[in-house]
Amino acid sequence: MSEPSETPGTAAAPGSGPLQPDRRRLRWLLGLTVVAALVLGAAGGAVAGLSLHSGRTNAAGATSGGGSGTAAATSKSCDAVSVAQSVLPSVVTVSTVSAAGESGVGSGEVIRADGYIVTNNHVISSAASGGQISVTFSDGTTLPAELTGRDPRSDLAVLKVSTSRHLPVISLADSDKVVVGQPVVALGAPLGLSSTVTAGIVSALDRNVPVPSDAGSSTVLAGAIQTDAAINPGNSGGALVDCDGHLVGVNTAIATVPNAAGQAGGGSVGIGFAVPSNLAAHVAGQIIAGQPIGYAYLGFQAAPVMSQAGEPVGLFVQAVTAGGPADSAGLRTGDLITHIEGNPVHDLNPLMALMTTKSPGDRVSLQYVRDGATHQTTITLGTQ
Repeated sequence: MSEPSETPGTAAAPGSGPLQPDRRRLRWLLGLTVVAALVLGAAGGAVAGLSLHSGRTNAAGATSGGGSGTAAATSKSCDAVSVAQSVLPSVVTVSTVSAAGESGVGSGEVIRADGYIVTNNHVISSAASGGQISVTFSDGTTLPAELTGRDPRSDLAVLKVSTSRHLPVISLADSDKVVVGQPVVALGAPLGLSSTVTAGIVSALDRNVPVPSDAGSSTVLAGAIQTDAAINPGNSGGALVDCDGHLVGVNTAIATVPNAAGQAGGGSVGIGFAVPSNLAAHVAGQIIAGQPIGYAYLGFQAAPVMSQAGEPVGLFVQAVTAGGPADSAGLRTGDLITHIEGNPVHDLNPLMALMTTKSPGDRVSLQYVRDGATHQTTITLGTQ
């Protein structure tokens, strides 16, 4: 039985209240694949960028240096000139045309010299069935691309181009070693403007950001890296790199302030989110190998419950899969989950994040209420 999903749409920033002074709330935006439109000097649309890092060979075939660089983490800013020179040859602009003729643009990066490229699922999803996908390299070369596979849950996809050239490969950093305050550089094609470079810092870590996904569903960017490096529509799938030019994340979503009509406004406001490179490398490796992407499985369905005063009080267990992890841990239909891993739970986001960040076999503690009594249990996660 599948795990619960929330209705896609807007959400407040994690742990944030209304913005001051106008008290409007932040809106999470998936970096939509749109063609750049420059009107009277004003750019329309925005897409988030992505980044990778190099070193030893990993499952995806890219290399990883095993870290994001202590020097980079302590310096005030990256040498964006040298980063751009070393990384841009491995960053591509991804163009799509859907079966209905609708065009889109995003970004990606080469992770294997034989033509494998990582991007966001939402960048190519409109062309996944019957559409056309092409990639343009920094030297202007454009090649048709085939979709190797995609994973809507992590919002990642892998493309393949056929070429006799030995393609430049982006290096992968160990995203677990990224620190807050570390300078980073984002590279991609915001608004279709290929080979664009912006710089900033890692402003926060471990963000769980709800974003729209395929077919009206939603997903959570679990453990996302937050950055103030400017990313806009078209940057999605592009590279977020450290000062050594190693990929630390794949830029995927931005937060914007709604306009007076309540619609998503403008582009970057300095709050962007990237899928960590470790997760991107794992998912890409599974896709390239033709293997199913195993996510942790909880084995129950739940829905948020509000008090009579309108305050969230927990998750009501609607169904438990017989013989599944939750059933084995003693959870029953009708239980009210109040804490996960010791933290109060008010919505489905923590459950969705668990399924992405945890592995089958990991143990997760739950606190729940049954018949007015509080209980503790531990679920050993299964494989979905």
